[in-house]
Amino acid sequence: MGRYLTFLMITCYLCFGCGNKKKPSLTGTDKVEVGDFIGSFELIKPPYQVIDTSLNRKQNDSLLIANTIFSQFVPDSVLTILLGKNVKPKIYLGKSVKIETETYLFPKIIAPNKKAVIVLCFDKKNIFKAWLPLLVPDANPATTQSSGLDKKNTFYKSVSLKKPDGSTAEGKEAYSYYEDAGKFNLIAEDPLDDRVQEVINPIDTLQKKNKYSADYIKDNMNIVSIRDHSETGKFNFFIHIDRNNGECNGELKGVANFTSANVALYKQRGDACSIQFNFSSSSVSMKEVEPCGAHRQLKCSFDGSFPKKKETKPKASKKPSSK
Repeated sequence: MGRYLTFLMITCYLCFGCGNKKKPSLTGTDKVEVGDFIGSFELIKPPYQVIDTSLNRKQNDSLLIANTIFSQFVPDSVLTILLGKNVKPKIYLGKSVKIETETYLFPKIIAPNKKAVIVLCFDKKNIFKAWLPLLVPDANPATTQSSGLDKKNTFYKSVSLKKPDGSTAEGKEAYSYYEDAGKFNLIAEDPLDDRVQEVINPIDTLQKKNKYSADYIKDNMNIVSIRDHSETGKFNFFIHIDRNNGECNGELKGVANFTSANVALYKQRGDACSIQFNFSSSSVSMKEVEPCGAHRQLKCSFDGSFPKKKETKPKASKKPSSK
């Protein structure tokens, strides 16, 4: 009976001790195995989402991973590609997801020049295979980003842009991990359409008393605006083009000089671009004399004819009839 009780006590002690085994610290003070490293991330089930503003919150220092520990299991090239050389960021534990034989970790990376949430893929033998920059906020206050893993086990990045005209544009990318290739591949893309739907004319309020001062418009996205200049023989202009579903767009504002009664030339010191304007009573035609590639996409030009917008004259008020 005594031997049985002794055996039972030893068994209970061993079970209790194993069940409460202290996890090694990731601060660099303890020896850490790859299984301990992966097991330190909180295991969840999809879906998982993270938004850009969450990286601006104060992070919990108890979740810090020492750079020396991180580099034991993740190649140095990951942080070098993400942040540049010789940057030592703060790395924080995040969530983890198990999909078939792979485990995906979502650490948060906080550095002076960049913040990010990345995905690290480990195979069934806990060997690092690939990574993906999942969420990397930009400096544009008009955009918001959210990224994550959906219920179909697809990794996604999405961005929303508030345009100056009040409209909103959306963009999204979807990725999947391919075991045979050992990397994440882009499987779907809906590009962000950051084009505004109506042009804001920066010289619209200037005077247009001269003969050719007017707006010459093909549509809301293709305009040539001509306004008076304080010097005789010159005019202010603003050009905006957007053709072929955004494949050809450009913009230029400047001052041109009349070379004859109805012909003018834009040529400015320090700018290789040169444009000739030819005016008629109902339109203006433009021709690039010297290429203007610095002001527009390479596969298009400012060349073209623009019809003059008809001015709406205010109706004259009727004089009261005298009896």
